[in-house]
Amino acid sequence: MFVLPPPPRYPINHAYTTSTTGGVAIPIMETNNTVKHPSGPEYQLAVGEGTYVLRDDFHLATPPPHPSEAPPPNLNPLATTPAPPTSGIKLSIVIISPRKVTPHLYSVNTKTSERSNLATYSIKESEKESRESHETSGDEAQFPPYPNGTSGKAPAFGAENTLLAPTTGKDALKRKKPKNNIIKSNSSYVSRVIPHEAMAKRLQERNPEGLFAFANINRAFQWLDLTTNNMFKAEHLTKILFTKAHVLCHDVNDLTKSTSHLDVIMGTSTADIIWYEPHSQKYARLNKNGVINASPISNIRWIPGSENLFVASHTDGTLLVYDKEREDAAFSPEENGTSTPEKNGDAGEVRHIHINKSVNSKNQKSNPVASWKISNQRINAFAFSPDSRHLAVVSEDGSLRVIDYLREVLVDLYTSYYGGLMCVCWSPDGKYVLTGGQDDLVTIWSLAERQIVARCPGHHSWVTAVAFDPWRCDERNYRFGSVGEDCRLLLWDFNVGMLHRPKAASVRQRGSVSSHLPLTRNRTESQATARIRSNSSLTTNSAEGEETIEHAVESRTRTAELPPVMSKLVDPDPLSWIGFEEDCIITSCDEGHIRTWDRPREGVNNSQVTLSAAGSST
Repeated sequence: MFVLPPPPRYPINHAYTTSTTGGVAIPIMETNNTVKHPSGPEYQLAVGEGTYVLRDDFHLATPPPHPSEAPPPNLNPLATTPAPPTSGIKLSIVIISPRKVTPHLYSVNTKTSERSNLATYSIKESEKESRESHETSGDEAQFPPYPNGTSGKAPAFGAENTLLAPTTGKDALKRKKPKNNIIKSNSSYVSRVIPHEAMAKRLQERNPEGLFAFANINRAFQWLDLTTNNMFKAEHLTKILFTKAHVLCHDVNDLTKSTSHLDVIMGTSTADIIWYEPHSQKYARLNKNGVINASPISNIRWIPGSENLFVASHTDGTLLVYDKEREDAAFSPEENGTSTPEKNGDAGEVRHIHINKSVNSKNQKSNPVASWKISNQRINAFAFSPDSRHLAVVSEDGSLRVIDYLREVLVDLYTSYYGGLMCVCWSPDGKYVLTGGQDDLVTIWSLAERQIVARCPGHHSWVTAVAFDPWRCDERNYRFGSVGEDCRLLLWDFNVGMLHRPKAASVRQRGSVSSHLPLTRNRTESQATARIRSNSSLTTNSAEGEETIEHAVESRTRTAELPPVMSKLVDPDPLSWIGFEEDCIITSCDEGHIRTWDRPREGVNNSQVTLSAAGSST
């Protein structure tokens, strides 16, 4: 019996075809995720502690454009017409089971871990290596105080505003979920939702110590189970296809996660924010159709310790604080906001934070909870400090801004060597900030001494992501990694004593960047500090009695340089994300490849590792 073939997934349209056969257009069809296990020396990372081996190469299926989203052909390759915002593949990693609290030494015993089965080893590359910094005595090996000189838990954001106080009573104990079912939704914003047919069974049988991951690729958003030895790893738990929106960023609330509940937020190219609970398949849209801010969202993060509040950065240079449970309303800056910020030269560049709406505002009936104008250019990334008191923000104008977001005060402003800054992260102890940018450099900044520590050359193109490895860090030694558009993964070991200062800087006295100085905002009068700040422009915020320091760009002849301990081409496509887990390193690229690198299992490599980048590059 003759059976008609199934219709194409999408109508045949020449705008969405790659070629023609016999005059008939061949439509682009959706594909499935794939997992490969390549092997060989080209899939190994040789570092001092051993060899990292590629576990698997997970390839996310790239969805075709929606038929209603026919892009106009651009015949001019040099056209300057603004293109729709895009983003590389970003991951949000979730581990449901409570993990052991990493000690302040940040070098944990992973031998007893059920997930890694790693041997215990020191961060030292050889037994002869000293554990002490050349600039710090051994008896100072204490976990440093919080950057602002205080101790204890940071207060909740907006704690002084009674209108933001959490609800009490019976409803306070219930985990709230969005109201709309995304599978049954008739909204044109969501094109299709494809849950796994055996999702409930897979969730029930999986190892709670395994890795959940949420990943974006074009207009698709996938919920994945990356647990080791998972035979169904290639099969998504849920796949959401949006009609026209592309998910650019996302985050999972670490406070509310459980075996039956996850709070996920997504920022999109259409400025809409999606609050999504994957177990119940419920969702809600915030900033719908850009009613509050119409510019795309470049980064989004839950506020640490908050169940409801999160921060989203928009490409117009604005940071907005949203409440997942509040309704939206058209927003205009409040009249009682701060005065117009100063501007630098003819560029009209915002050099100080401008509060469009304060968290202490009495108008909290609708979103946003707070609004801060940071820059006139795109905000590329931001990160919360480990003590949940400060926010590091990097933007296209080449600035790193450190904000005391609890008090809504800008406290430090640094500038890149040249070009915009693309990514940022904090060290596990909160003493240092890493940035990567369009100058092809990773830069280390000391928040205690409020100055640049070192520049890290090694990339051949823009640096797109940086991250510390908390399992290879202690109180004086730090391991971090970076990836970039040069398709390379670089690993770095940082110790103040190993920095090579240029000869031109030998006449300059500098205090130890390993010393445990609190990030006080009162200007010190020490001779060393006076010299450090002689190149900075100080402006005082009279309302707070606080100094905001604009730091001048340091010459490369006066700044230490740190070479990588490992540099390798790990993907044919530009890399967009890096993350460190207890048993592996994970990288992702723009074309959907998620690669997992197993940590060394043979223990300590007792040979001394050279710090020459040339010797470690392949």
